[in-house]
Amino acid sequence: MARPNLDLIAALRRTAKKIEQGSPYQWGHMGSCNCGNLAQEITQLTKAEIHAHALANGRGDWNEQLNDYCPTSGLPMDLLLNEMMAAGLAPDDLKHLERLSDPRILIRLPESKRHLRHNFRDDVVLYINEWANLLEEQLLAPIQLPSFEWKPELAHF
Repeated sequence: MARPNLDLIAALRRTAKKIEQGSPYQWGHMGSCNCGNLAQEITQLTKAEIHAHALANGRGDWNEQLNDYCPTSGLPMDLLLNEMMAAGLAPDDLKHLERLSDPRILIRLPESKRHLRHNFRDDVVLYINEWANLLEEQLLAPIQLPSFEWKPELAHF
């Protein structure tokens, strides 16, 4: 799973908010689908630039792009994917995002909400927000705050 970090969590939350607020969303378009919207946030490329990168490689959808991903190829789509991996993502994260299929995220949803439609805006928003929540919990889990016990004898009024 993704490496929890503040920048990635923020990118996920911004992506979900933009999709929810009506950002261009089209599941069959490499630059404005589930992964494409997240790629826009991480890389700052436009949906058209992302789509052009994908077409330049001559490969199909995100899953195929990820199956053929080579971090040293220098191809435009592989450079884009390098940037996404540097942000803390793993190829499987993106494969799951495109299909809304990561069981670690789905199990956190109410049972009635676990059968998500990968090309339905509201389901994408729900999935991405829950993913951000999971990463945030993982990031905070090892942090232990000291216990602050109030001692009246040390209080100065």
